[in-house]
Amino acid sequence: MPTPRERTEEIEEQTLSPRAVLAAGSKGREREEPQDPLRTVFQRDRDRIVHSKAFRRLKHKTQVFLAPEGDHYRVRLTHTLDVSQIARTAARALRLNEDLTEAIALGNDLGHTPFGHLGEQALTPFLGRPFRHSEQSLRVVDHLEDDGRGLNLTWEVRDGILNHPWSMPPPATLEAQVVRFADRIAYLNHDVDDAMRAGVLSSGELPPGPLQVLGPTHAERINTLVTDLVEASTDATEIRLSPPVFAALDELRGFMFARVYLRESARAEQEKAIELVRGLFAHFLQHPEEIPPEYHSAPGDLPTRVADYIAGMTDRYALRTYERLFLPQGWLLD
Repeated sequence: MPTPRERTEEIEEQTLSPRAVLAAGSKGREREEPQDPLRTVFQRDRDRIVHSKAFRRLKHKTQVFLAPEGDHYRVRLTHTLDVSQIARTAARALRLNEDLTEAIALGNDLGHTPFGHLGEQALTPFLGRPFRHSEQSLRVVDHLEDDGRGLNLTWEVRDGILNHPWSMPPPATLEAQVVRFADRIAYLNHDVDDAMRAGVLSSGELPPGPLQVLGPTHAERINTLVTDLVEASTDATEIRLSPPVFAALDELRGFMFARVYLRESARAEQEKAIELVRGLFAHFLQHPEEIPPEYHSAPGDLPTRVADYIAGMTDRYALRTYERLFLPQGWLLD
């Protein structure tokens, strides 16, 4: 009698697109493991990511707005869930492997630093190379989780995590390409929402061109983008948007960089965050004995292990650590 996993694998073979990655056809793990009787390899990867410490820490890591007042702003965890929801919807509609798509989406930001991309900017000068959160995410699942043993994920999930940013080479699977688009769709639209909630933007300031193509509301824009992604990618050799919709999304992205991400009014607060991270790095580089033991066994030189420790911090833990070390009577972000 077949196991539940074997029945799932049979269903995949019978129902998924020929372009999908079947769990039974995975390139496997770096360390071989016995098959699970209930779950496919991609389902196990998803579960390992959800139960990881790095995943839990995402709830206290900034998305865009530093130390926001109010409970409705996105953080790295809610962004990850948005990406997963969008990616799963598109993958299901395209008859791709939804479990693989979900695992990549849930693991793609595990290596993000505190204070969003500002943390990456702060760490880069110490390493002699750019600090890329996707490379750090792969390092988390390969080396830092499970007391240094890593999660031993499948090749397909690891490829999708590493190559989900647009600055990296295209990922190998269509499932990972779906996540790449879902990430951009999610962050641009929810950052617009948060910017209006914060008073940085008003609805009347949004560029009219993209709104005419994508829609005037958050829900309409998401629906337009996901629907277009599915229609443009059906039977195609790659995941894509139609040219007018992609152009509208790109114009919205340029607007957000100019008006929100790089806005002058946030520069002082952003510089504080960068200096905080750099201050922590300099301290732990001089005092490596203060780094928790779990980071000492990871491969790499001392600056890399210091970066591992700091990148794993939540925003509030980084703030408390900096205050304890440098500002015992003060408060950094006010």
